Amino acid sequence: MNTKTPQNASRRRFLTASAMAAGATATGLGTGALLGSPAARAVDTNARIVIAGAGAAGLSIATRLSRSLNGARITLIDSRETHLYQPGLTLVATGVWDGDHVKDRNTRYMPGDARWIKDDVVAFHPDNNQVETAGGERVDYDYLVVTTGLQLNFDEIEGMEPSLIGNNGVGCVYANPDHAERTWQAARQYVENGGVGLFTRPPGPIKCAGAPLKVTMLIEDALRDKGTREAAEMHYLPPGEGLFSQPDIHEFLKDYFPEKRGIAIDWNHPLAAIDSDRREATFTTPEGPRTVGYDFIHVVPPMSAPDMIRYGDLGWQEGDFRNWMEVDQYSMQHRRYPNVFGAGDVVGTPLGKTAASVKAQAPVVADNLVAAIEEREFPAAWNGYTSCPLITERGQAMLVEFDFSLEMTPSFDFLNPFEPQWAPWFLKERMLHAAYNAMLRGRV
Repeated sequence: MNTKTPQNASRRRFLTASAMAAGATATGLGTGALLGSPAARAVDTNARIVIAGAGAAGLSIATRLSRSLNGARITLIDSRETHLYQPGLTLVATGVWDGDHVKDRNTRYMPGDARWIKDDVVAFHPDNNQVETAGGERVDYDYLVVTTGLQLNFDEIEGMEPSLIGNNGVGCVYANPDHAERTWQAARQYVENGGVGLFTRPPGPIKCAGAPLKVTMLIEDALRDKGTREAAEMHYLPPGEGLFSQPDIHEFLKDYFPEKRGIAIDWNHPLAAIDSDRREATFTTPEGPRTVGYDFIHVVPPMSAPDMIRYGDLGWQEGDFRNWMEVDQYSMQHRRYPNVFGAGDVVGTPLGKTAASVKAQAPVVADNLVAAIEEREFPAAWNGYTSCPLITERGQAMLVEFDFSLEMTPSFDFLNPFEPQWAPWFLKERMLHAAYNAMLRGRV
């Protein structure tokens, strides 16, 4: 492997990476310049627009609609005042960043002309054009945008609950900075002492499907850096026979993990149960249950849309995405309720639970919603673009970009997506947070 610092990188390479970030793209946020396009004509309307969820997708869409519409009554509903830069949780969970690095304030990005209801939606009533909050308020809308994010279903793993994270060798990168920091506390003991490390991945779509892979490789790198790699046995346990949805990267990792990193791949091992006191995990395999002892385990829970969508009128009623919100994968419009749109982790589409997808989806939702108000054809379509800066070690990453076709769609022809390099790491670790904030403000 190359060295982990830019000391051996040429000046030309460094300048190229910087130019890439500043003038071309935000890696993991989608292709296109960081400078916004010229403002379009604002549309006059008194439409009531409710946005359920003030995460990355909700704020990005709200900002765009605020600029595109005159007179619209835009309401965001979300109790969270702290905004989390979720793409950074992997770096927190592996000791690269501290938790405060990913915390911000939602008020910094809330459009000035929008109403913010600091509560949570608990039910959608699309037949009545209403949403219901935890405080009992019924909010009427003409148009609804659902950007609630997803739900972590720890209870689908017997014996697992969030309070275990950080104790008895249990880690989980998802949810929040506290969980990520506690994960590093548990992982650091493993790095210092070695032993058996288990790195899981559940069935079905998950937020940032590259995160379990990144955690595995960054902890393996930390073991090497500490000089304890020979004392550690590492297993990556996918639920089926796939490592990554993009087939070329799957083939790459299938060889790279065991041959280059010494990480065994135990196929068809969904995690079924955990006994943290005994430090044992039980997996469902084609041969029957298998119980394995561990010193560290990275638990990735099954995920779904929140129950109010999963079991409600807005969820898919049949097909492969029944645990998710029903939308047309191109227009992001609900397939049965034409005045409802969705974006971000909540939607049931073949790809798309990354910040890169949000960056690509937000203008599609905003532009198509404005078109719906004007009763004209939709001008925008999402092509499934997603991106993953797949970190292989500190100082090295691969930039993986693709769309619904599952073909690679590289933004930079001089970056080999199958070769760990310093430039994608530099963008991930140094540049992307600022680009993400610009996305929240509707500038990219």
